[in-house]
Amino acid sequence: MKRYLLSILQPDGEPPPPEFLHQVMRDVGALIEEAKAAGVWVYNGGLHPPDEATVVRLERGELLITDGPYLEAREHLGGLLVVEVPDFASALAWAKKTARVIGLPIEVRQFRGEAGS
Repeated sequence: MKRYLLSILQPDGEPPPPEFLHQVMRDVGALIEEAKAAGVWVYNGGLHPPDEATVVRLERGELLITDGPYLEAREHLGGLLVVEVPDFASALAWAKKTARVIGLPIEVRQFRGEAGS
C-alpha cells in the first residue's frame, strides 16, 4: 500500500458564504466517513488562512521568522487528506471524489520512501 497526500488548493480571498460552507462541510464529513469505511483514511484536516501562518527559514546562517505567507500566491493549501491505497489510480479516484465534494482543485502526490515511489 502507498500513501498519497490529497492537497486542497484554495483560492485566496473571501471564503464562500456560511450557508454554502455548511453544506460542503457536511459533504466532507460524509466523504471522510466513506474513506474510513473503505479502510483508506489515514488523516485529514483543514488549515487556517495563510495570513495566520508563521514562516521560519534559514538565510545566511540566521533563522528568520516571518508572519503571514512567505510567498504571494493566488491559491494556498487549505486542507489535506492522506489516503493509503494500492496505487496511483486509486489515489486519483479519491481525489476525484474530493474535488466533486469540495469544488476546488486537488493535488495528488505520493509520499517519498513508499514502495514504488
